[in-house]
Amino acid sequence: MSEFLHHLPEFMGNHPILSMAFFGILIAVIANESSRWFRGYKELTPAELTRLINAENALVVDVSAVPDFEKGHITSAKNVVMSQFDPEHKDLGKVKEKPVAVVCRNGQSSARAASRLTKAGFKRVYTLAGGVAAWTAADLPLIKGKK
Repeated sequence: MSEFLHHLPEFMGNHPILSMAFFGILIAVIANESSRWFRGYKELTPAELTRLINAENALVVDVSAVPDFEKGHITSAKNVVMSQFDPEHKDLGKVKEKPVAVVCRNGQSSARAASRLTKAGFKRVYTLAGGVAAWTAADLPLIKGKK
């Protein structure tokens, strides 16, 4: 190990672009992981979400567009289009202490909605990593239609 440390300055001097790229990537990874730590909600796998729904009767909110929701959604999911998503809605205020799982098609919109829920004071907020696509990839059932 000490030999590695002895040659490190020489390597960095001979390869400045490679060294800067390494440190840039290192900083990006650290920033990403630290933001994940402090964001206030947790990503779940499909199996973890299934357990949360079955064991703790979690509220599942699907923020997908209506046509996507009707193509297939998780059982008992409530559809709230992202453009109409309001964490301060009176119906959501009743469940601030209950686990709330936000899902969408691929996991991008649900992250924004989950962030809004945590800022509104919800204590147990989750997202489905990979969205409904991950749910389908795990061979879990979807319900077609409006409800």
